[in-house]
Amino acid sequence: MSQLNKLFSAEKKRRLAEGLQSSKRSFFSKLGTAVAGRTRIDEALLDELEVVLIQSDVGVTTTVKIIEAIERRVAADKYLGYEALGQLLTEEITKILIRPEIAQTPQDFAAPLPHQPEVIMVVGVNGVGKTTTIGKLAHHYKQAGKKVVLGAADTFRAGAIDQLQIWADRVGAPLVKQEMGSDPASVAFDTLQSAVAQQADLVLIDTAGRLHNKVNLMNELAKVKRVMEKIVAEAPHEVLLILDGSTGQNAYEQAKQFTAATEVNALAITKLDGTAKGGVVMGISDQFQIPVKYIGVGEGLEDLQQFDPESFVFSFFNA
Repeated sequence: MSQLNKLFSAEKKRRLAEGLQSSKRSFFSKLGTAVAGRTRIDEALLDELEVVLIQSDVGVTTTVKIIEAIERRVAADKYLGYEALGQLLTEEITKILIRPEIAQTPQDFAAPLPHQPEVIMVVGVNGVGKTTTIGKLAHHYKQAGKKVVLGAADTFRAGAIDQLQIWADRVGAPLVKQEMGSDPASVAFDTLQSAVAQQADLVLIDTAGRLHNKVNLMNELAKVKRVMEKIVAEAPHEVLLILDGSTGQNAYEQAKQFTAATEVNALAITKLDGTAKGGVVMGISDQFQIPVKYIGVGEGLEDLQQFDPESFVFSFFNA
């Protein structure tokens, strides 16, 4: 690895560690109380650990899975001191996050994309950082030399088009838009036509963030997808759901709603900095069997990171 790559890698790890500090402090504070005065991992300690994991928004289903795995290992080893608990947690959570069916290997932004153009439809409720995530993704790909086109298909929310225009100007990417209240499918159609004409590498389509009647949401997103397929085969190639990590259990509910409404195949979990709910990354990745592709650990352009399970777990459980 070159010295420059090492420098970038070290900086990324530093930002990740800083972004997870609030979650880490909260978790280990609770865990410290749970293990105080204990010398071994026993049933009482595991009961306490179960509560800590649930309070950290790991989710009941994933928590039970972790606890049962640790119980099996404790039973096999007969005796484990409480000092082994951190290592056991690290190993079992890593297993959950890197199973083949949900593993996501971070992709080099400069690497060739699978399609020409690659079309990503971005979904999520208002306020989760959807537009900001689109802008940061556009920045990363532009920096890597890719030609990016943005589509403002969230035509219902006042200011959504203006917000995306600001990001488009900031990163130097063309934005295809219509008037507020226009048909989102029409915007998507125009965006893909423009992207094909410009021989763009990547298209990012913003969509409305209303979590209204599920049937209406499903119909609306399905219409957008049908229209895009007329221009680019199999588009969108990725449906990226943005979730606000700071909302904890609300993020689970939003994931449930959107995965029922459309074929979500990638997740981005934002706003992990400044929240004690970082455990939501583990639970959502496990329960929905959809890879977490990006995490947001700060306000800066470089603080939207490609998710690396091993780096995430290491940053969470190590000083």
